[in-house]
Amino acid sequence: MKKIKNKLNINRRNFLTGTASLAGLAATASMVPITIANANHTEGKKGLPGFISWKNRDALIVHSDKGIETHRSAIGESLITPNRNVYIRNNMPTMTDEQIGDRNNWKVSIQGVKNPKTFTLAQLKKLGHTTIATILQCSGNGRGFFEHKVRGSQWKTGAAACIFWTGVPVKAVVDACGGINKDAVFMTSAGVDHEPTGLDPKKAMVERSVPKKVYKDAMLAWEMNGVPLPNSHGGPLRMVTPGYFGINNVKHLGKVNFSKAESSVKYMKKSYRISPIGKKGSQYPSCWEMPVKSWITRPTDETGTVKAGKVQIVGVAMGGMKKVRSVKVSIDGGKSWKKAKFVGPDLGKYAWRQFAFEANLSSGTYNIASLASNGSDKQPELRMENRRGYAHNGWKDHSVQITVV
Repeated sequence: MKKIKNKLNINRRNFLTGTASLAGLAATASMVPITIANANHTEGKKGLPGFISWKNRDALIVHSDKGIETHRSAIGESLITPNRNVYIRNNMPTMTDEQIGDRNNWKVSIQGVKNPKTFTLAQLKKLGHTTIATILQCSGNGRGFFEHKVRGSQWKTGAAACIFWTGVPVKAVVDACGGINKDAVFMTSAGVDHEPTGLDPKKAMVERSVPKKVYKDAMLAWEMNGVPLPNSHGGPLRMVTPGYFGINNVKHLGKVNFSKAESSVKYMKKSYRISPIGKKGSQYPSCWEMPVKSWITRPTDETGTVKAGKVQIVGVAMGGMKKVRSVKVSIDGGKSWKKAKFVGPDLGKYAWRQFAFEANLSSGTYNIASLASNGSDKQPELRMENRRGYAHNGWKDHSVQITVV
């Protein structure tokens, strides 16, 4: 069987030659007031597109109707990101209620198994039921920090969320089909959101292949944070691949195929490849596993000035494919580090953890950074330069500068 590398090796030599593969509760307020009223929400004053008019405009930065980011200060309001605050990233237009029809009659085809079948959503609900918390993060989260001109939404930290998904484990669906064919190497998921547009499926279909082993933790989700999966987030059915970048969590799911080869459509073969600046091609690693990462959510430049005294520095941290084990905080731009404490419940290795660090700050300017570790990997200082600004987890760019008075 073909072995698939799936951990991001940031060794520069391997990356440049294309042989690397991708690794891929309420926030504690300051003990002294932070002036939320002065939050810097000048970016993206555009109104919200109609299909997400129900979202919290004050929590969001509108880059375009396909790219809407959560403000850094809005991410840390709770351990689980409220649906109204979750970012939007669409490659294709969101399907409407009319296009979806009766949700219980929504169909998904399971192929590459011993007994291929097509299930309705109502039938899937009889096969199994589980809930899991995972991080949903766009591959380009952090793109806005890159110095070269990168096409796409200029995300900083807000193309990420921690979400409770409810649905049926893919393993239960596979078992109902007699098991996976022995020659399968990949699990390939395809959305049907291209069909109402009439566009060429090879160019428009969002179809993504991931290593077959992912099916063991994957889910076909029909609920998001306890409510039916909104159309704008892939309803009525979405693939959830824990630990993998958002693009692999295919929306409006219509087919799952356990295949011998990767999908040949644009969004697999050409797009979402981590290539050196000025180069592109399918020989470069795909955006699969997410790396270890963290960032500060309070205080930030969005929350205005901070009064001198005891200040709670709060943030979120993720371990990628492993449980995040520790976070350190620096108030001097990385010259010295001290251990932060985790706060709130541990929702599993695929969810992020909130952390807090108490600092006694006098008047002045501070550069605050966080550095997470999962025991074997830790955040690098610098970003990995690449053509499309993918997989950025460097702590230096993600640091914040605050003024204490």
